[in-house]
Amino acid sequence: MAKPDEPYRSVVVESFRPSATSGLHGAVHIRPVKDQGLPESLHVECSKSLSRNYPVGTKFRIQAKLTDRESGGEYLYSYHGWAYEVLE
Repeated sequence: MAKPDEPYRSVVVESFRPSATSGLHGAVHIRPVKDQGLPESLHVECSKSLSRNYPVGTKFRIQAKLTDRESGGEYLYSYHGWAYEVLE
């Protein structure tokens, strides 16, 4: 990861269906919810169970950190094996 000093923090995220899926994998994705100081447009890399095992719109609390790809573009990363909390 390109931001090794960025700390992990508690973030509330939700599953959603993007209006356009060109360049994206899968029909359901995860994004941060509003009012956390993170843009809702930020992609989240985390356990696929959040997008596969719960209805679209479900909210979760995860531990994640802000990072970026070598090719550019920031995103939130949470290790896929970590526990998460289902909020609704």
